[in-house]
Amino acid sequence: MHRVTSSNNTSGSTRHRKEKRLTYVLNDHCAGINCLSVLKSAPPNGCDYLFTGSRDGTIKRWALNNTEASCSATFESHVDWVNDAVLAGNTLVSCSSDATVKMWNSLSDGACTRTLRQHSDYVTCLAAAEKNSNIVASGGLGGEVFIWDVDAALSPIAKPVDTTEDKISNGNDGHPLSSLCCSNADNNMSIHNSQSHGYSPIPAKGHKESVYALAMNDSGTLLVSGGTEKVVRVWDPRTGSKKMKLKGHTDNIRALLLDSTGRLCLSGSSDSMIRLWDLGQQRCVHCYAVHTDSVWALASTPTFTHVYSGGRDLSLYLTDLSTRESILLCTKEDPILQMALQDDSIWIATTNSSVDRFPAEVHNPQKIFQRGGSFIAGNLSFTRARASLEGSAPVPVYNKPYFTIPGNLGIVQHEILNNRRYVLTKDTAGSVKLWEITKGVVIEDHGKVSFEKKKEELFEMVSISAWFTADTRLGCLSIHLDSPQCFSAEMYAVDMNIPGAQDDVKINLAQETLRGLLAHWMAKRSQRKGSPISSNGDVATEKDVSIRNLSHSKLEVDDGAENSKSGMLPSFEFSTVSPPSIITEGSHGGPWRKKITDLDGTEDEKDLPWWCINCVLNGQLPQRENTKCSFFLLPCEGSTVPVITQGKLSAPRILRMNKVISYVMEKMVLDKPLDGGSSDATIVLGVSMTKTQVPSSGVKQSMKSWPKLMPSIDILCNNQVVSPEMSLATVRTYIWKKPEDLILNYKVVQTR
Repeated sequence: MHRVTSSNNTSGSTRHRKEKRLTYVLNDHCAGINCLSVLKSAPPNGCDYLFTGSRDGTIKRWALNNTEASCSATFESHVDWVNDAVLAGNTLVSCSSDATVKMWNSLSDGACTRTLRQHSDYVTCLAAAEKNSNIVASGGLGGEVFIWDVDAALSPIAKPVDTTEDKISNGNDGHPLSSLCCSNADNNMSIHNSQSHGYSPIPAKGHKESVYALAMNDSGTLLVSGGTEKVVRVWDPRTGSKKMKLKGHTDNIRALLLDSTGRLCLSGSSDSMIRLWDLGQQRCVHCYAVHTDSVWALASTPTFTHVYSGGRDLSLYLTDLSTRESILLCTKEDPILQMALQDDSIWIATTNSSVDRFPAEVHNPQKIFQRGGSFIAGNLSFTRARASLEGSAPVPVYNKPYFTIPGNLGIVQHEILNNRRYVLTKDTAGSVKLWEITKGVVIEDHGKVSFEKKKEELFEMVSISAWFTADTRLGCLSIHLDSPQCFSAEMYAVDMNIPGAQDDVKINLAQETLRGLLAHWMAKRSQRKGSPISSNGDVATEKDVSIRNLSHSKLEVDDGAENSKSGMLPSFEFSTVSPPSIITEGSHGGPWRKKITDLDGTEDEKDLPWWCINCVLNGQLPQRENTKCSFFLLPCEGSTVPVITQGKLSAPRILRMNKVISYVMEKMVLDKPLDGGSSDATIVLGVSMTKTQVPSSGVKQSMKSWPKLMPSIDILCNNQVVSPEMSLATVRTYIWKKPEDLILNYKVVQTR
């Protein structure tokens, strides 16, 4: 399993974050499908449902009609990979790398009904009893196995729970499942372990290492588990007590099956072997060397006479458990992660985001063997590998599926561009796209081109503070905002093509992005209060105006925080057709995830980070670091122009060189008129003006009234003339290239 750091798992993080993070995710179901589950509907309806759980953190419900499949609901609450999903009656139970188990009404519109936070690490697998919809077991990387009473977990709250207790122990009070009750009604809160606070699951204690596979018999009286310990453990799920331990595999156990009675058990392992165990005899009765690599998924016919198996070798096999006859049904382009049987067909999930359906002849598998091409499975793991190397690999029965539910293409490579608004991505098909993350949209699809060459083509010599981080571990772009770092980037509005913006108007990228993300939330919040959104929370009409004068000793430009004027720029508009999802947490409960259009306005500081609320509603930004740049402004060596500053200057990082030029002009022309005889000085001396003659509008207006001879100032860094459009940060990054304070030189040149 791909080991990643969950967004809510700060305990394992190498960097301490004082504030809660806000993440927004663009696109969904664009990563590998980890799990499948089929819900058979009653005859009048005639519509079966397929549930697919993705590595992007979402579950989708597909309505199946003959050769058609339509997405009828998206279940979105997990903040990391969905690793498994099972059905307990009409209750859908899912588990995730976010260390939670979640319960949903499988026929609802996708609302989570309960979140259970008992596990200490990734939850990797689930098991349900076919004929007992009240029992579900969960296992994870922490070596924990819990047996849940579904009814008790879903029961209404009995009394208030102290939601600040987010972590719970793994103990159990020993009561049978039927006597347990729940005390938690909030689907984002934890279930506590003590009987005084409510319901606790039954722990099956014994695993010392990670658990990757679980299975239960139909009645829920027997549970088997396996993982990195290479043994199959057998439990009584009613009490959590051990029954036996079965040894034989030489590598991790990745898949388990039990027959309806609980007498026979099938196991698939990373040692490439499938083993059949007789639990009554407590021994392995058959070994099947079918695969050439790890076995990750198993499914059996209802009579438990044949097994379908798939895994890392990209192959799906059907094996007769009694005769050992095996046949290759199909090969895939990606490793097979999970399978689900529906009527006489089988659904296949892989590390690709699409799901395929193949014929399986579930009720009469012998029909497939009659096609020919079968072989007898050996009982040693090297048997199939040797046959494959010798060129005797079997020919698949099916070359392609007869039906496919296509998924979105996952992103496998990304690069944040220098302007800190665009991200270049490459998907699994090799298509390169350019995203504008402040709107959450693709602004250009470059097709199948070289990612590195396109990155070079799009290079800009600009330096903007890194205000966000990004990753693609969910198969899509996840943009992370951390306070106060995210508020470090500002841009001039004219550079973002904001209509009607003045030259000096600046915007804070994180602030405007947050307003765009939470625009729906603010509108709903205003409707609930029955009053229009206040001016400082209006997402449509405000401007951040910078009004500060140049002093004689220091360059000062409004930093956009302490002295920002009332009003703000229009929020960046995110799509409501394909809206992004936000992942975050507040002061209570754990992390949660929702589409921005599903926010109903009731969310407050218990759900959202306070710094987000303070930003969008009050326009207040936290104290920020590294927003200013220190530099020296000196005449060029050998120039006769006077020294106009004493000591170090400081200005915002985004200050353009044309502002520095204006400052130099003002100081030279208005403060200290030159009376020397140099060629540099004659241009300035050609204008007989004093400070009192300068119009109140400043240097620019006074320059308009000058005669034809008008001075031109060049700013140099490292003896290189810099463009007036460059910012201080850009000059420091690409021209100065030193850790010491920036040194700028100025000189007067002939009129252009």
